[in-house]
Amino acid sequence: MGGSSLWFAVKSPSGMNQTSEYRQRVLACFKALASGDAIGKQTEMLSHPEVQHWYPEGISGFHGQPGEPIPRYRDNRKHKWRIGETTDDTEQTIAVARALLSTPKASHTEFGRELLKCRKSLHPGVKSLWTLHQSDDPSRTASDGDGCGAAMRVAPVGVLYSPNRLEDLVCAARESSIPTHGGQLAICAAAAVAGAVSAALEGWPAADVMKLAIQAAQKAESFTPPLKGNATSTMAAAIQKMHDDLSAHESLLASELAEKYLPDKPETKVPLAINLALLTESAQLAANVGGDSDSVASIGAAIAGALRPDTVNDAWFDVVQAINQDDLVDIAEALAKLRR
Repeated sequence: MGGSSLWFAVKSPSGMNQTSEYRQRVLACFKALASGDAIGKQTEMLSHPEVQHWYPEGISGFHGQPGEPIPRYRDNRKHKWRIGETTDDTEQTIAVARALLSTPKASHTEFGRELLKCRKSLHPGVKSLWTLHQSDDPSRTASDGDGCGAAMRVAPVGVLYSPNRLEDLVCAARESSIPTHGGQLAICAAAAVAGAVSAALEGWPAADVMKLAIQAAQKAESFTPPLKGNATSTMAAAIQKMHDDLSAHESLLASELAEKYLPDKPETKVPLAINLALLTESAQLAANVGGDSDSVASIGAAIAGALRPDTVNDAWFDVVQAINQDDLVDIAEALAKLRR
């Protein structure tokens, strides 16, 4: 299978947070996250046949002139999303990082304060962030919400807390989630992603990264509300079940993934992101599947970048940096110094 080298052990040095290698992993995590977000935006919420319609040869990077509108958004009256432009995934990730840099203790109020500054995708159609903004209350906590909005922004929590601080990591993931997402699937998904990022930054073997992600999701279940709606499986079980299936395949095809695991619901989005990160090392496959492709590509790329910094596409990030001109790199470097 492509990317199978991830399954071989990588050294797990002690005190890596004091080395240039650790700093490189953190920077790679953030760079890959933003690049995956922008790459995936090209096909966000398209069905797989629609992806094939717009990109007959498949997504292999940025298609078109950076800064120009993505073809299917040229007539969009709300927002003409540009090639290379990042979405609310990256914007909210930066917000979570800023909150962690502003206070020594993870606090949902500080996360809420920073999230109130976010403006991308701020409309009634995105109920989670819209409701927070309508309340104008940084201390507000959501009583429900099982989307992947918390998981897509939680990577900084994984940067701040090392695997031996798992309880603190899970609690921080919850705090970063509840301003907008209070459902069990959302909180456990955020914990799983934070755990995966934390383990990947240590250079652990991919199998161990998966184990910690599942362990974090399981630990989060103890202080989350019961499953609601049509959910029949916990997030930990969904991640494990998909891993058991996909790791048995010699190759992963976008068409087959779209048919079986289209990321259009909580039970598939984060599990697919984590599994693709550990099996393919790339955001491209997520972008070719369709569904919530920007979030899946963003989450997956963050984990893959942390685990394998050499897989980060610097040319893609150069485009992202030129188009968005944010302080992503400075924030990543500042957060890397605080690893606990």
